[in-house]
Amino acid sequence: MRLAPQPSARPLRLPLILLLLLHVLLLGAAVVSSPVVSAGCPDRCVCDEQLVVQCAGQHLTTFPADLPLATRQLIISNNRIAELPPLALNYLSDLVYLDCSNNSLTEVSQSTFGNLRKLAYLDLSFNTLRRVEDRTFGPLASLVMLRMTDNPGLSEIHPDAFAENKALQVVDVSRNNLTVLNISSLLALPALRSVGLSGNPWSCRCDNEDLSLWVHLESFKFQDEGQTVCGSPADMQGRRLGEVGIQLRTLCHQTLGSWDYLFFVVIGFVIFAAGTVSAWLMGVVMVLYERYIKKKDEQLDLENEDESNETSHSSRGRKDCNNRSLKNTYTV
Repeated sequence: MRLAPQPSARPLRLPLILLLLLHVLLLGAAVVSSPVVSAGCPDRCVCDEQLVVQCAGQHLTTFPADLPLATRQLIISNNRIAELPPLALNYLSDLVYLDCSNNSLTEVSQSTFGNLRKLAYLDLSFNTLRRVEDRTFGPLASLVMLRMTDNPGLSEIHPDAFAENKALQVVDVSRNNLTVLNISSLLALPALRSVGLSGNPWSCRCDNEDLSLWVHLESFKFQDEGQTVCGSPADMQGRRLGEVGIQLRTLCHQTLGSWDYLFFVVIGFVIFAAGTVSAWLMGVVMVLYERYIKKKDEQLDLENEDESNETSHSSRGRKDCNNRSLKNTYTV
């Protein structure tokens, strides 16, 4: 029995080749259209299709170059980067997440984040920051969470550092070297719901009265409120910052120190001296005024007397003339 001839496989080769070519072309198009791949990826970093650039723990000493412009998340933690270059960073206008923790950053400024208007998360923990300048985070209009913990040299935060971050919800400045914090800009943040202050050597004196009262009245906002304690003065060390709020309110507004008494003495002396000098000047002015008025009255009296004398002389002359005319009339 003859077997039926099997259909040849050759006619299938051409469509298969076409399919392979089409697949390669589609992959090529996807590669070209991907902003991450087309822009390249920095050395020792990993870039994925979710626009995440991962450069953590790569012993970097400088900010990574040639970052994809469409990057949305940048993680450069656990390196030795000492500076965030504003020019390179501000090209990343779509960035929403930036983790710079555990590096060697010494300062950040308003120009550092000048064009990062979409940034929502910023982590500057475990660096060597010393102070935060005026409106440092001003350009970050969308910032929701700011972590700035474990900077041993960070001792000053400008009162207006957060003045323009109206979307800010979480601020963590725990375990720094802060002793005083002006809370004026923090109180003005409508969305703020969590603040971390623990691990700082807070001063429990009158210059920190507003902060301690805030912690006392809104303790629910503060992470580890029980560990937010006084570092000075010695008689308040270890006491909770919120616990001493009412006490500071009483002490700072009722007790007068030696400088206060000295101030009152100086002010009293100044007021007394000013009053004495003013009274003396007023007396001198009054005496001079009275003399002037008296002299003027005397001059007026003399003028009136002269006028009356002239008037009497003229009237006498008229009478003499009249008498003479009468005599002449009778004689005629």
